[in-house]
Amino acid sequence: MSARVGRVDGFGDAARLLRTVGPPLFVLLWSCGFIFLRIALDDADPLTLLATRYALVEAVLLPAALVLRPRLPRGVAWLHLAMTGLLVQAGHFNFVTLALAQGFAPGNLALLTSLQPILVGLLAPLLAGEAVSGRRWLGLALGLAGAVGAILAHARLGGLPVAGLLFGMLGLFTLTAGTLYERRFGIAVHPVTASLVQCGVGLLVSLPLAAWLEPMHLHPTPRLMLALAYLVLANSIVALTLLLAMVRLGEASRVSALFFLVPPTTALIAWAVLGEAVPPLGWLGLAVSAAGVAIVTQEPRRRRPSSGEV
Repeated sequence: MSARVGRVDGFGDAARLLRTVGPPLFVLLWSCGFIFLRIALDDADPLTLLATRYALVEAVLLPAALVLRPRLPRGVAWLHLAMTGLLVQAGHFNFVTLALAQGFAPGNLALLTSLQPILVGLLAPLLAGEAVSGRRWLGLALGLAGAVGAILAHARLGGLPVAGLLFGMLGLFTLTAGTLYERRFGIAVHPVTASLVQCGVGLLVSLPLAAWLEPMHLHPTPRLMLALAYLVLANSIVALTLLLAMVRLGEASRVSALFFLVPPTTALIAWAVLGEAVPPLGWLGLAVSAAGVAIVTQEPRRRRPSSGEV
C-alpha cells in the first residue's frame, strides 16, 4: 500500500496521468481480485492464504527496499502507517477472505463493498473536513439504491449465507475506516516503505490467527500459485497504491465512488470465469449504480472568468 509521495502541485503531469489512467485500472485490478481470491480458497484455508499472501508481499518488497533505500518515516508516521495497515490489510482483507470462504459469492461481495462510498460520503464531512455537494449526494443515493437492488436480486437467485454477509459487512466498515484514516493522516512516506509496514501488520495479525483457528491447509497447485501471484502483485501492491494515491489527489467521497463500478465488472468476470449468474434485476441495479458513480466522479465545470476578472 502506498503513502503520500508529494504535493500535487509538484507532480502536475503525474497527477493528471493518475486521474486519467488510475480509475479504470484500479476498477479492473480490484474486480479481478475477488475472482482470484475465490479461486485460491479452493486450495488453501482463508487465514493461511492471507498470511502467505502477506509473507510473499514482504519477500517481494524487501529486496526493492534494499535497492531503492527509501527515506524512513519518523515519529508518529510509523503509527499512522501501522493503523492504516491494521484497518485495510489486517481488517478488510481478512474479513473479505472469510466472507468468500463462507460461501459468499464474489459478485455479492463486490456489491456489498460498493456501499463504501455511502459511508465515506456520510463520514467524510465530519472526519476529513470535506463538503459533499448536492449533486454528489444524488449520485451516492443512486449508487446505494442500485447496489441494494442488485444484492436483493442476487439473494433471490442463490441466497445469502449469514456468516458470509457478516464478514462482508465488517470488511466494508474496515475499508471505509482505512480510507478515511489515510485521507486525514496520510503522510509523506515512500510507497515501498508504506507497503512493507502495512503488509507486515497484516502478517502479524493473520499468521497467529491462522495457527490458532485453522489446520493451515495450503496445497500448492498451479491455480493457487497463479492466484497468489495476482493477489500479491496486482492487489496488495498496485491496486492499493492506486487507491490511496487517488484518495490523496481528490475528495474521499468522490474517489471512493469508484467502488460502484467494481460490482458490474466483477459480475461480468465471475460470469465468464466462475459461471456465476446475475438475474436481470441485478443488472438493472448495477446500471443504476454505474449512473450514480458517473454523477459523483464527474468533474464540476469551472466558470470562466469574465473580462473584468483576473
